[in-house]
Amino acid sequence: MSKYTIGLDFGTNSCRSLIVDISDGREVASHVFNYPSGDAGVIIDKSDPNLARQNPSDYLIGIERTVAGAIQKARESDPGFSSSDVIGIGIDTTGSSPVPAGLDGTPLCFQEKFRNDPSAMVWLWKDHTSHAEAKVITETAEKIRPQYLAKIGGTYSSEWFWSKIWHCQKSSPQVFDAAFTFVEICDWLPAVLTGTTDPAIIKRGVCAAGHKAMYSDQWGGLPDQEFLKTLSSGLARIRQSIKGKAHQAEERTGCLTEGWAKKLGLSTEVAVAVGAFDAHMGAVGAGVKPGTLVKIIGTSTCDIMVWPNTDKLKDIPGVCGTVNGSVMNGYYGIEAGQSAVGDLFLWLVDNLVPESYGKTRDEKFDNLEAAASKLKPGETGLLALDWNNGNRTVLVDTRLTGLLLGQTLHTTPHEIYRALIEATAFGALTIIDRIEENGVSVKEVVNCGGIAVRNPLVMQIYADVTGRPMKISESEQTPALGAAMFGAVAAGKKSGGFDNILEAQEAMTRTGKVYDPNRESYEVYKKLYSLYRQVHDAFGTKEWQGNLYHVMKQLLEIRDGARNA
Repeated sequence: MSKYTIGLDFGTNSCRSLIVDISDGREVASHVFNYPSGDAGVIIDKSDPNLARQNPSDYLIGIERTVAGAIQKARESDPGFSSSDVIGIGIDTTGSSPVPAGLDGTPLCFQEKFRNDPSAMVWLWKDHTSHAEAKVITETAEKIRPQYLAKIGGTYSSEWFWSKIWHCQKSSPQVFDAAFTFVEICDWLPAVLTGTTDPAIIKRGVCAAGHKAMYSDQWGGLPDQEFLKTLSSGLARIRQSIKGKAHQAEERTGCLTEGWAKKLGLSTEVAVAVGAFDAHMGAVGAGVKPGTLVKIIGTSTCDIMVWPNTDKLKDIPGVCGTVNGSVMNGYYGIEAGQSAVGDLFLWLVDNLVPESYGKTRDEKFDNLEAAASKLKPGETGLLALDWNNGNRTVLVDTRLTGLLLGQTLHTTPHEIYRALIEATAFGALTIIDRIEENGVSVKEVVNCGGIAVRNPLVMQIYADVTGRPMKISESEQTPALGAAMFGAVAAGKKSGGFDNILEAQEAMTRTGKVYDPNRESYEVYKKLYSLYRQVHDAFGTKEWQGNLYHVMKQLLEIRDGARNA
């Protein structure tokens, strides 16, 4: 009899469930639920472009809708499927996305008093309202706790846990004072399903704690009280509400409560794994191993690598942390990424592309790609910086903005589109360079996510820019697949699952199409990348000194060379 697990993947605009046959990774059925609140699921404030929140009730509705939908589809497509053979559930979410919660671990926005208050909701990963607080955290740690910064790339980000909590205290003291604790949604959702939301017993994952909240066994867990009191006595109070060691996603949070089992049509013996971030579980679903960089390409991009925890690993400046066990047991997890990729292309289509390219968004994308694909590397004469949502790695600066150089009166939208793709590719290569400069070899790149699967132009440009083959994960839903794999490990071998995540990977992961680099294109992109790095450092660092007079001239020379070839 086949055994199945369910991966629940909570993204920025929607959530999905994926039912997987654990014997071979066959994806039996999937169902997607679009969050009903806000603008495409995100609560925004037009007067403050940095604000991005979510209603946690959307997640709970999403669990019921997606699991029920996937089970129905599984029954229709596979006569041998039975929900009684589901043995585990794994959960991944965005992050850092904490929510203020009361004494029982329930989000404050579930109280009538705070029902419509965005500050009482989930502070979504892309919320940058706390950029000033992040700056002070970085400056303070540099003076009195430099070891904290060493493990997170040298800079604390406004995308992360403590800066958001501190900004909540300053901007919404009524919410902060009512909050007993703050909980990452990747920790809260497994706790909801297992009835363990009590802050005294909730299992918080090392993935979120290590990469976003400065947790490390090296100094006994989260930042110490003295450091947090130096910032704010309120932060020290929240620190006291967070108990115990952080846990790996291979561990079990518990089993489904009777209430949730009934809602979902599953057994109370279904194991629920400790939660983690989408990119980390996606990397596992894509087959991450030493030497493999996994790129999860979506609205933003997250890059994940692993390194054996028995080997020495340098602290890597500019990354989003090196955390023991954050991806899988026995390895350090290395996280990096770019703050805007799919969002950047979407911005262009929604704001700057005329109807001559199509009336719908999909038509515009199709026609942009067709036209941009006909262009040679360098033919646009354009060079862009992909910082429209700040820079996550390696500069870690949310106050940086986008830039487009080389425009003329003849510049077209599809030329801009290609330049933006190239900019994200140059940003990706900058991350690879930084990781390799610190002793971690990138032997192969595996890409996953909708853009990787459905946009050949992006993948070919990435291969040509980096000079490396771009492998595509066979699964289009690697975060959900990875979550399902952790559900199988949480269930354990006695229930038909696995003893560890390496066993699950061996049984359940596969690689599909491969894009090989074109050597001629690579040589052109080396010239453009050199210009990109100069502009990158000129606008992104305080240390750079020089003259950019030559950049526009060289862009024209490269353009003319491409057009005359």
